[in-house]
Amino acid sequence: VQGSVKFPGLSAYSSSKGAVITLTELWAEEFKETGPSFNVLAIGAVQTEMLEEAFPGYKAPITAIDMAYYIMDFALNGQRYYNGKLLQVSSSTP
Repeated sequence: VQGSVKFPGLSAYSSSKGAVITLTELWAEEFKETGPSFNVLAIGAVQTEMLEEAFPGYKAPITAIDMAYYIMDFALNGQRYYNGKLLQVSSSTP
């Protein structure tokens, strides 16, 4: 995500996110007449085991279960408002 902090050692992880964003934008265009909708949620820092391993001692402002509920709600309702969008849900980073 443009403007987000980049961290050494996470090049493959970060690059794969860029690929998913581009794929999402392309699918949104390809299927805009027939559906379904495609969007990307940039969720920022969420307190998970992966985050703890990558950034020991850092505490994210949101729990994994809270973000899971947000993602579930967006999956069910977000397509009514968005298609082909990258949406920043949280701007927090370690």
